[in-house]
Amino acid sequence: MTLLLLLVFWGCFLVTTPQGKPCSSSTKSLDEDHGQYYQAFNKSTSIHLRLHHVHGPDCFHLAPPLLLSDILRKDDARVGALNSRISRSNSQNISSSSSSSSSSSVVSIPLKPGLSIGTSNYYVTVGLGTPPQYYRVLVDTGSSFNWVQCRPCVVYCHPQQGSVFDPASSKTYKRVPCIAPECSALKEATLNAPSCSKAKACVYEASYGDSSFSIGYLSRDALTLGAGAGLPSFVYGCGQDNQGYFGSSAGLIGLARNKLSMLAQLSSKFGYAFSYCLPSTSGSGSLSIGTSSFNPALFRFTPMLTTPLDSTLYYLRLAAITVAGKPLSIATPAQYRGPTIIDSGTVITRLAAPVYAALRDAFVKAMGPKFQGLPPYSILDTCFKRGMAVAVPEVRLVFEGGAELKLGHPNVVLEVEKDIACLAFAATAGISIIGNRQQQTFTVAYDVANSRIGFAAGGCR
Repeated sequence: MTLLLLLVFWGCFLVTTPQGKPCSSSTKSLDEDHGQYYQAFNKSTSIHLRLHHVHGPDCFHLAPPLLLSDILRKDDARVGALNSRISRSNSQNISSSSSSSSSSSVVSIPLKPGLSIGTSNYYVTVGLGTPPQYYRVLVDTGSSFNWVQCRPCVVYCHPQQGSVFDPASSKTYKRVPCIAPECSALKEATLNAPSCSKAKACVYEASYGDSSFSIGYLSRDALTLGAGAGLPSFVYGCGQDNQGYFGSSAGLIGLARNKLSMLAQLSSKFGYAFSYCLPSTSGSGSLSIGTSSFNPALFRFTPMLTTPLDSTLYYLRLAAITVAGKPLSIATPAQYRGPTIIDSGTVITRLAAPVYAALRDAFVKAMGPKFQGLPPYSILDTCFKRGMAVAVPEVRLVFEGGAELKLGHPNVVLEVEKDIACLAFAATAGISIIGNRQQQTFTVAYDVANSRIGFAAGGCR
């Protein structure tokens, strides 16, 4: 809490800010290359951003190589934080609900008791300030708050690609006062109560389930999303102490259902909807914002659910799972009926233990007699030699209303070591979660205004 005391009682003191290194001598600056990261479908109706995996193949990857065991350990920390948030209430009432928003022209120190769900796996480039400077930021459907690292970095800024944002260089930068309603809204967005500096500026604390955190001033400035789109008065955190698993990103953008998220702030201009295609580590994908950023005729939809447990997350209901065209043998369809989260930041899909056991057994049976099980790898307990002459069966996740994810080999198994792969699902005693391994290369549409989530194949092209 050292930074908090500094901000509240003494204000900022200039310290040296670590700088990230470019990925190669031929790399373009962010100012030069931002044009290739943005493509406006229509300036007045929607916006489209290039989306990359933090361990992707391009020279802009934002995280150092990690052992898969470390990735799965971090994934488990995120899942634990999700369940910790949700278990704060014993209520299990899940109901469909429509969001009351405009459908306009579209476009840790762990800081207890607040606990967000951990850092993300994908990033985009955004512009901040006047004139705009461009930064690569993580994007997360489970986060409600936006922040970037800011000079003078009173305590610490982790090394990032490009220079750290300097509020003094922006003509439109302002700190949000403590009396502003946005300051009061921080409790819901970050799960930590705001504080007030000696100069009456609002101080935020954003903590994450993997022990990462950011602390700084709640601020307001111009956001640029290419081709002139964006917001003249975007509310975000100007981080003065930022530590944890953020790679070399400049910060984090939230897409959850909370009024301080980037999505909610853009909704009055573009409509309350977005879609994405999450790429694998071997390609790039897209993030599109606005109710006209996707064609509903190409999607099959399932109701978007909400719950008092945590109304900011995205819930749906799993109705069935098939393996090689055959439904799982489970005791009762009611075992599917619990709330299920769809999350861009969780890697491995988690299923209720009875459902996972039925999936595992059906998978092994479909693999045939040549399947020889190997020891578990971390949270993955169904592993085999990839070099064997076995065909990985198709798995379908079917949701209420008939929407489905038809999963092929890359979505079903994960190579954990050379010539060794495992079923990319795991059991959970908590809430079920559809992870990003199963979502990769599909387009997923979050039509928040109409309370529905849609899926379409072949999205990352």
